[in-house]
Order: sequence, then structure tokens, then C-alpha cells
Amino acid sequence: MQIGLFIPCYIDQFYPKVGIATLELLEKLGLEVYYPSEQTCCGQPLANSGAEDEAIQIYNKFVRIFSKFDYVVSPSGSCVYHVRENYNILPQTDEVIRVRQNTFELCEFIVDILKTDDLKIVFPHKVGVHQSCHGLRGLKLGTPSELIMEHYSKVHRLLKNAKGIEIINLDRKDECCGFGGTFSIFQPDISVKMGKDRLDDHKRNGAEVITATDMSCLMHLEGIARRQKREVKFMHIAEILNSNRL
Repeated sequence: MQIGLFIPCYIDQFYPKVGIATLELLEKLGLEVYYPSEQTCCGQPLANSGAEDEAIQIYNKFVRIFSKFDYVVSPSGSCVYHVRENYNILPQTDEVIRVRQNTFELCEFIVDILKTDDLKIVFPHKVGVHQSCHGLRGLKLGTPSELIMEHYSKVHRLLKNAKGIEIINLDRKDECCGFGGTFSIFQPDISVKMGKDRLDDHKRNGAEVITATDMSCLMHLEGIARRQKREVKFMHIAEILNSNRL
């Protein structure tokens, strides 16, 4: 099984340790992982700004680079959702269909494709899980609170088997952090207020570490925490899942 590792722009530029953790974790799971050095953005920022026609060249490049792999794995629910859903504007060639169907967020790949939920890790901390909007309602990594159905969460499923971990209960478990990419640029006051509310919920319930499947959400929350001088650590889910093993 050959895996193409897709690392989003903001992780590449600001949080390379998350990309490294993702690579190391996949290799520990016995996978043959490749990082195509010519990869660029998935095109989401342009599309979100109303310039999707200009993004088509980027879409085509992504398909050309990643269509040769069995699976494409990324530590970003937002980018994965964009590839799956927004690449529908391309002519649906075999290569495009293959990429759209075989691109996965890290946690869902481990749970749904590798069929495992116990990574034999040790993480003795109180952890708050921020469920990012694209992952939760787009990729269906968990159950949104507005749906009356049996609760599940692929992120919680992977974390709960870590030795020593305590996953805290939040008052509003799936509320948006307010980042939303360009939303935080065009509506900064609302964005910051939403972020403060999310951070307050985690801290009120005792989180020592806040994690998520999207580093963009964590970046937003971490910026607010730093300005408020709050003592809380932010770790992408890949960093936790790649931590010390039993």
C-alpha cells in the first residue's frame, strides 16, 4: 500500500512538526509513505474567496501528483473535505475520481481503512477535543449535536485507548471556534469572540491539552490563549497519536 502524504500550506509553513508527526505515525503503522516535493496547495483559499476558476490549475496539479498513490492522507479535515467535494467541478476522469475517493483525513484513515483504534500510546493528560466543522459535519468524523442518533467520534475512539488519558467533557462539544479561514479575516470581531468562548469551555472543564484534526483551528485558539496569557498546550491529533508507546 503506497501512501501519498499531503501536507497543507499552513502546516508546511508554520507547523512542520505536525507534518513530521504524521509521517512518523504512518511509518510506525507499517505503511510505505511518500511525500511528493512538488505538491502545493489544494486550492481551498482561492475557492473560499470566490476565485474557484483560478483554482482549477491547482486542482489539476493536485490530481496529477497524487493520482498514482493507493491513498492520499492528510492531517487536515478541511483540506481533505475540499478535495472530495469541490473537485467535482473538474471533468470526472478516472484520475480525478480516484483522488476524490481515496483522499482521507488521518484519523478516518486509521479507523476506516486500517481498521484499528488502539495505537498503544501513553498520554497522561487531561485533553479537550475541538471538533472542527469540516471534519465533523463534512467528513462525518463524529456525530453533530443537532442530530438525535447514537454518538460516535473517530477522534475520541483513537484517543480513549491511550494509557493515562482523561478526555474532558465540554459544555458545547461541537461548537465552531470561529476561525473559518477567510471568515476570521472578514469578520475578526465575531471570530475572536467565538474563539474566546471555545477556549473558555475547554479551560472551565480542566483541559491541559487541546487537540483537533485541523491545525488552523488550533492556531486560532492558541493565538487567543497567548494574548490572554493562558496556560494550556495545543497539540494536533497527529502529535498525540505519535507520542510515547507502551
